[in-house]
Amino acid sequence: MKPDDRNLDAPIYYDPAYELLEPDEKEVEAGLIAALKEISETTFKHSGHAMRSVHAKSHGLLRGELEVLGGLPATLAHGVFARPGIYPLVMRLSTTPGDMLDDKVSTPRGMAIKLVGVSG
Repeated sequence: MKPDDRNLDAPIYYDPAYELLEPDEKEVEAGLIAALKEISETTFKHSGHAMRSVHAKSHGLLRGELEVLGGLPATLAHGVFARPGIYPLVMRLSTTPGDMLDDKVSTPRGMAIKLVGVSG
């Protein structure tokens, strides 16, 4: 089944006017900064190495390709998806904590994708 424009909502393009600051946003931001700094300092004390505050432990790096097919509905054909093409990619798999936990400890996992050769 091929999607068509009738079944898809048009994306909303970014505009600074859409951002609404919450009344406590500055306090929340300060709390996040303090928490991430504390995680980094604690991890450094335990390991002797500076590490990311989150997603510190890699479980693998993968190489692959992303193929963008032609014929996408206009509502989806934007940015990297505007034209058909094949893009090399690197994918990193990680755990979410900042400290180096044993792999037997159950935690959520993370995934990051870097497309190579994308202009703009």
